[in-house]
Amino acid sequence: MVWLRRCTHYLFIVVVAVNSTLLTINAGDYIFYTDWAWTSFVVFSVSQTLMLVVGACYYLTFTGVPGTATYYALIMTVYTWVAKGAWFALGYPYDFIVTPVWLPSAMLIDLAYWATKKNKHSLILFGGVMCGMSLPLFNMVNLITVADPLETAFKYPRPTLAPYMTPIEPQVGKFYNSPIALGAGAGAVLSVTMAALGCKLNTWTYRWMAAWSKWE
Repeated sequence: MVWLRRCTHYLFIVVVAVNSTLLTINAGDYIFYTDWAWTSFVVFSVSQTLMLVVGACYYLTFTGVPGTATYYALIMTVYTWVAKGAWFALGYPYDFIVTPVWLPSAMLIDLAYWATKKNKHSLILFGGVMCGMSLPLFNMVNLITVADPLETAFKYPRPTLAPYMTPIEPQVGKFYNSPIALGAGAGAVLSVTMAALGCKLNTWTYRWMAAWSKWE
């Protein structure tokens, strides 16, 4: 059982590294090859919120140790900065990959788990809502400091661009005025579901390990 738990732990770290990096690259690609910076910020923040909350709740309930969600976010942050440096070395713009601000939202998930004495249902409800509402707010720094997407798109043209990535005249404000509010609202609702999924994944993992331990 010990080796299964250890292997699951290492496998989880690898999955975190791959998925966080790939999702961030795709979200960054969408942001910096369209002019809809505000619109795509919602896509960016919601996708990052859901990935953070499902993995953090899974890892947190798997170990049962408050602080694990923050550790999970730290792993994602380090790997994404490494990927950012690699893509920059390949000639892509520095802002091509935006490293999301995961850590404060992960700390709120840990806080919800610790403050409710490791209550799983409170983790799902309170942790999910706090993570979903906070991540777009903490990531406002990315929305403010990144290079102009339209300028970047023309400066670093790609040989093949999907139609939705073709630079056109700015459409900011045409659909809604606050990407922070929309991202926080959508994230708060969807994160509860993903937090529940993360906890359920932990249950399935223990069942899988229990089944395999019979072969020892």
